Amino acid sequence: MLKKIFNLYKILRKLAVSGAPDVIDEIKPLPGFFKFIFSIFSLGTKSKYDIKYKTSGEKLCVALQGMGTTFIKLGQFLATRPDIIGDEIAKNLERLQDKLPAFSTNEAKEIIRKEIGVKSYSEIISIDEPIAAASIAQVHFIKIKVKNGEKNLALKVLRPNIHKIVNEELDALMFLAYLIENFFRKTKRLKLVEVIHLLKEITNVEMDLRFEAAAASELYENTKNDNFIKVPKIYWNFTSKQTLALDRIDSIPIRDTERLKNSNVDFKKLSRNLIQTFLKQAVRDGFFHADMHQGNLFVDTGGNIMPIDFGIMGRLDKNNKKYLAEILYGFIKRDYNKVAQIHLLAGLVPQNTSKDELAQALRSIGEPIFGQAIKDISGGNLLSQLFDITEKFNMQTQTQLLLLQKTMVSVEGLARKLNPEANIWEISRPILEDWIKDEKGPESKIKKTIEVSKEVLEKIPDLPDVMDKANIALQMLAEGKLNLQVDRSKNIELEELKMKNMRNNILIIFLGVVIGLFIVF
Repeated sequence: MLKKIFNLYKILRKLAVSGAPDVIDEIKPLPGFFKFIFSIFSLGTKSKYDIKYKTSGEKLCVALQGMGTTFIKLGQFLATRPDIIGDEIAKNLERLQDKLPAFSTNEAKEIIRKEIGVKSYSEIISIDEPIAAASIAQVHFIKIKVKNGEKNLALKVLRPNIHKIVNEELDALMFLAYLIENFFRKTKRLKLVEVIHLLKEITNVEMDLRFEAAAASELYENTKNDNFIKVPKIYWNFTSKQTLALDRIDSIPIRDTERLKNSNVDFKKLSRNLIQTFLKQAVRDGFFHADMHQGNLFVDTGGNIMPIDFGIMGRLDKNNKKYLAEILYGFIKRDYNKVAQIHLLAGLVPQNTSKDELAQALRSIGEPIFGQAIKDISGGNLLSQLFDITEKFNMQTQTQLLLLQKTMVSVEGLARKLNPEANIWEISRPILEDWIKDEKGPESKIKKTIEVSKEVLEKIPDLPDVMDKANIALQMLAEGKLNLQVDRSKNIELEELKMKNMRNNILIIFLGVVIGLFIVF
């Protein structure tokens, strides 16, 4: 308990010293109680801000950057949630630089040896000094033995004790969020505890490099027969919870336009390939790289796109893929009734929603957009407006669709930087048309029929058992022994129970200290 209290103290001190509360107060005024608390914790410190940081978003970036790993991750996560913090702040947080000083190569070697075992470690010829260091891990170039000689790989290594450090800080943040929610009921709608809990789940996945390796491997398999994209191959013998080995990328960063020009890379072709590659991932595969900013993309001399860093990936189910493809294609055709019908058929809006009214609302988005030059229209911005307006019809926007929208904006922006005349819609059209044709063609229908029939046939032998279980369940329901309420937030409730106990214990300790002081004095 004392350790948890101490961790909370460290978090409050870190927050106060960073100047973050002042920035938050600029965005949305803080209650006086919190201003007082943070002013006490910040005694003896000076402002962290230079005159050049003018906006609240810029200041918040600086503050989060200075607080280290946990807060950098919090900022990156909030950048994907404009629904919580607003578009302007979210855009500023996208610039948050995930860079920290490297830890020693000797420490890295010890981690590698321990993680991959003596046999695999003996196959490593050399380990270079780190070439990049982020908040969670750093990257080394290594050389390994292979049958035909040697091979160059990139090896990602987690920071020492990072799992413990991050989880302790997130637990303290979650407790702070719990206190804020309980003492200031108006903040309940922000779901602060839920946000921190979700961040904790995401970060813990990110701190197990086997998950990132699996994501890279899946993307590699999905795209290995595609033109214009080369996903690095994973080397599982050198991959573990704390290490990730993949092909070394010897190519040009996509942001280095001068080197690309000197290598005679066709920018128009590269721009088109970038858009189409992303759409294939999203619409065809339902699995996409969700962090396709210019720092994570490289290009070889043949114009092939080579992505890195597979920690943030998006996944779309069949319904969402259908939604995405048909919605975008419906807007291309300016068929607003069709787009409205898709929303109703997919159950994205309540069934009692007027199709005509929804179509009218969709037209209010589409027509102003198509009044622009078509080359200037952004699919990502279109989706953003779509989510805003459909929210008024009680459409529950899914996190994955928001992630998709933000990635689409990033990809389109980069594509237009490479080729300002790029017509996003004309580039997208063949991918969407091919998907719709494949999805609605006779071959697809036969395949779906076979799949459904197969599922039914497979379940027939289990039918008597299912019926028995159903009868038992009905009997228990009749006797009042079965509760049909399924709680989807049990984990969060458990966390809140823990924090409630912690709060009570802190109060007991505080009262004990007060009583002790009375006795002494």
